[in-house]
Amino acid sequence: MLSAHSRAHVDCVSRVVKNADRLPQLPVPDLILDSWRRSMEQHHLDPGSLQGPRILSEDVLKQCRERSELFLNIASEEVARLHGRVRDADYCVLLTDAQGQTIDYRVENTLRNDCRKAGLYLGTCWSEGEEGTCGVAAVLTAKTPVTVHKRDHFRAAFIGLTCSAAPVFDPQGQLLGVLDVSAVRSPDDRRSQHLIRQMVVQSAREIEQAFFMSSAQGYWVLRAHRNAGYVDSQPDLLFAWDDDGCLQALNPAARQHLSQHFGQLPRHISQVFDQQQLHRARDEHLYPFSSPGIEALLHGRLSAPRQRANPRPRVAMTPVELDPRLADSLRLAVRVKDRNLPVLIQGETGSGKEVFARQLHQASQRHDRPFVALNCAAIPESLIESELFGYVAGAFTGASAKGMQGLLQQADGGTLFLDEIGDMPLALQTRLLRVLAEGEVAPLGASRRRAVDIQVICATHRDLEALVAAGGFREDLYFRLGGARFQLPPLRERSDRLALINRLLEEESALCGAMVQLSGAALECLLGYHWPGNIRQLRHVLRYACAVSEASVIQLSHLPESLHSADAPAQAPQPSASPERQVLLDALVRHRWKPTAAARSLGISRATLYRRVHLHGIEMPGRSPA
Repeated sequence: MLSAHSRAHVDCVSRVVKNADRLPQLPVPDLILDSWRRSMEQHHLDPGSLQGPRILSEDVLKQCRERSELFLNIASEEVARLHGRVRDADYCVLLTDAQGQTIDYRVENTLRNDCRKAGLYLGTCWSEGEEGTCGVAAVLTAKTPVTVHKRDHFRAAFIGLTCSAAPVFDPQGQLLGVLDVSAVRSPDDRRSQHLIRQMVVQSAREIEQAFFMSSAQGYWVLRAHRNAGYVDSQPDLLFAWDDDGCLQALNPAARQHLSQHFGQLPRHISQVFDQQQLHRARDEHLYPFSSPGIEALLHGRLSAPRQRANPRPRVAMTPVELDPRLADSLRLAVRVKDRNLPVLIQGETGSGKEVFARQLHQASQRHDRPFVALNCAAIPESLIESELFGYVAGAFTGASAKGMQGLLQQADGGTLFLDEIGDMPLALQTRLLRVLAEGEVAPLGASRRRAVDIQVICATHRDLEALVAAGGFREDLYFRLGGARFQLPPLRERSDRLALINRLLEEESALCGAMVQLSGAALECLLGYHWPGNIRQLRHVLRYACAVSEASVIQLSHLPESLHSADAPAQAPQPSASPERQVLLDALVRHRWKPTAAARSLGISRATLYRRVHLHGIEMPGRSPA
């Protein structure tokens, strides 16, 4: 039974949501009111619920932490420092991933039990769809620092908490996670949390800066501030670009400034700063800089590229580097997806269907909403239904006492990716068809249906038309899912193989903690192989080569025997005997296929480099094979 305190909260939430337009003064900020409305009308949550948050299992938590390993390692020091500042006031510190799942947690031992009872614990999940209005969920939705104080929370279980949280973004502007400081006891006045919120915001900026500097070690980096004394310790603006001047990374302040001034992000550093200014500053001394749109003079320090020793976040290839067929498919897929058409991706196993789906989601209008994936072939048939639709408490023997939100509801507002859709059981196909037709989902054991707004992307390597003809797949579902169909080319047919090899090698060598390059013979072997396992096989081959190579250059002998043995399905072409060709190839490999840097090292112009590359039939990233 609810206490009087909790009943009063339920009455307040219901009254405010129902009568907000007629109230002379709202008891909560607009951001909180909007979240209350979504919690009640979209997520159908109960404001009187006293149930704690969902806690990830040990295995799932381990997977979440492994996926965020770089973020965790970089943020750990600042999380500990922030906790040291607030622990004497009985606050704890949480760090979540971009889905609101707590992956790091700091609390004093004397407070551990009280915090755990209140739901503040490692592995807890704080999405708005599950917990309603709370600090982490508000940041995930608004992408801005927020304080959710006591009765601002939607559910009665959390009205004793105060939570101040801030987003942490990566250098490409994507949300890495949320930093949160919470307490189980605090004054009723929300203003009492102002200083705590400022501390959280500052710590989030420190983590962003550390992540930026770690990610940009291979680029030119400019740190800038209006005050020269803050350039090194607290730079306002951070820019990173490669040897060709192409912008590769920006901190949030720089991203906001450039977007406001240019209307869109510029691609080249020369659009932001004068080239003569940048050239003069290459000695890493402090220099004044001027930039369009910035009235005050900036002070900045330019740092030259340094060898990368730590993994850096994965950056998708730009459309210039993509195979033209793949780039066209992605462009068309974004257009049809944003018009509420389901997308069906077909291609061989390992050809990158999930990567394509994630790129499509990131490029769509729903990029800031959840992307939820389910591999229909990887889950036992008996579990797929509960995974997809969820269930209420007591729905079946062995069900969790708290119930479970299904993937369809977790994807509400975002994208649901169903991989290997051809392996979905027929009975479940019928239920999925109804969801797509009516926009409502009924969890197992539930007495009422719940509205969901999802975009569906499906993928398969199977021939669905043949499955339909054989009675293994519903014809009506096939036509509903196949509103727009895209066939991904296998790796052996892609013109961007070289760019893909370089990108994957950079990722795999970074995981080994040292930069590794390919010899000319090894590279030509990889380019000539027919790749029956496609991108997945290529990644495993590069991972193997990085592991067995003891030097900084991967030789042909470091590749698996099947790639270059006499009985291999396809022979790698033999390198040309021309010494000039080998010199060109060595320079390009050494400089990570950056034409300006390679040409500079050879003492020739870029135009001359390109002529010789074409003459010797060397394939460059982003260009058609010679």
